[in-house]
Parts: sequence; C-alpha cells; structure tokens
Amino acid sequence: MEWLGLLFEVLFLALGVYLYLFAIGKITSTDPKVRKNMQEWRERNGRWIRVAALALIAIMLVNIVLHLQELLK
Repeated sequence: MEWLGLLFEVLFLALGVYLYLFAIGKITSTDPKVRKNMQEWRERNGRWIRVAALALIAIMLVNIVLHLQELLK
C-alpha cells in the first residue's frame, strides 16, 4: 500500500512538470487554431499556473524524498 502512495506522488510530480512546461510555452499543438487558443489562455493565466506548478513540484519532491526515506528504513 505504501508503494501505491509513492506512485500517486510521482504522478502528481509529473502533472506539476507538465503544467509548468505548458505555462512557459514548451508544450504546443500542431493545429494553428488550437495553438492560438493555447497562447491566449497562457497569456491570461500563465503567471499563476507557473507559480502553482512550481509549488506542486516542490511539495511532491519533498513528499517523495520523505516517502522513500520511510520505505528504505
């Protein structure tokens, strides 16, 4: 059961990395219409998403380190 919790922490870490990459514009679409909508949405919401993604990444990294320390005792 402990490994399941670790798996979810890694998934949330991956979500935080994906959100950060999206917020800074590294993830785009090949469709020009979708790309334009993504860019407009990023301009309106990019700042707070970037901060939230960095916070999620930091929290999940701390949780994973603590979880691994507990499992490897």
